[in-house]
Amino acid sequence: MANLHRLMGFKLSFWVMIVVMIVLIFFPWQSLSSSALPGLEIKADNRLNFRRVRCRLPFFGRCFLMWFTCPLACPTSCFVDCNLCRPVCSCNYPGAVCQDPRFVGGDGNTFFFHGQKDRNFCLVSDPNFHINAHFIGKRNPSLKRDFTWVQSIGIVFGSHNLLVGAKRASTWDDRVDHLNVILDGAPVSLPAKEGYTWRSLAAASSPALSISRTGETNGLTVEVENNFRITMTVVPITAEESRVHGYNITDDDRFAHLELGFKFYNLTDFVDGVLGQTYRKNYVSKARADAVMPVMGGANKYATSSIFATDCLVSRFGQPLPATSNGHGLESLLCKSGIEGSGMVCRK
Repeated sequence: MANLHRLMGFKLSFWVMIVVMIVLIFFPWQSLSSSALPGLEIKADNRLNFRRVRCRLPFFGRCFLMWFTCPLACPTSCFVDCNLCRPVCSCNYPGAVCQDPRFVGGDGNTFFFHGQKDRNFCLVSDPNFHINAHFIGKRNPSLKRDFTWVQSIGIVFGSHNLLVGAKRASTWDDRVDHLNVILDGAPVSLPAKEGYTWRSLAAASSPALSISRTGETNGLTVEVENNFRITMTVVPITAEESRVHGYNITDDDRFAHLELGFKFYNLTDFVDGVLGQTYRKNYVSKARADAVMPVMGGANKYATSSIFATDCLVSRFGQPLPATSNGHGLESLLCKSGIEGSGMVCRK
């Protein structure tokens, strides 16, 4: 009888261990801990209350109004990236992983550009439009370069100047809007309503412009008809990012910056700029392919005197189009804050 009790006890322990292993595999303790999921609501029946979100921008056809459930890493704080058509953690959410793994590492379709803090650089210059970026950053005493991020972009098209920038933030709250939108010197009012779209009046001298909210705060899409569409999200440098990469970011400035997605409709082979040059049919990257982080150089060629200046050495804006250059639609380009503060990392 004693042997029978021992055998039964062994079998019970064995199955308890199996159950525990299954729980740990599918529900890691770190993912369910209070530190990883602060403020998570638990319903009366002990089920997790995950937030559901959807894309509200109709020009993202296949993704428009599709419902998604927030990831386990950020069950109550996410939004839909309509361009990627998937839910993305809000980067201020503790424990959330916001870095897109496709931007880790480098290959022939990845472009790294450091820029320099407090300076402006031409990203794309074509006869019909010109896009500059303003870089912010911090000096790293142990390196010969700055940690840099894109704080704002200036777009020149037709007779218009459009500025979209991230407002400085000492503390970060994703419920507060940190976007600054200025068209021809006047602020553009965008109600905090996901899917809200502002449109410019039609004019013969300039293509139509639309600006849409991709979330209630900190995300929007800018589209200039028949030219381009740009998605923008304001994100901060988190305390964890600062600690891991040695940014030494303090609470007086979280270095809020832009993550960008580009879609061009009619670029020409005449196009130039940090990103624009990569769309030319004859483009050959000058970055070392075997480098851990292949960096695009030539910053002096792309420097501009101000956020709306078209005076970089490779400017194409307003110039006559060569006879051999034709417009064509091109694939999307996604740009995020660079690995270890490298300014911007863009991938087609």
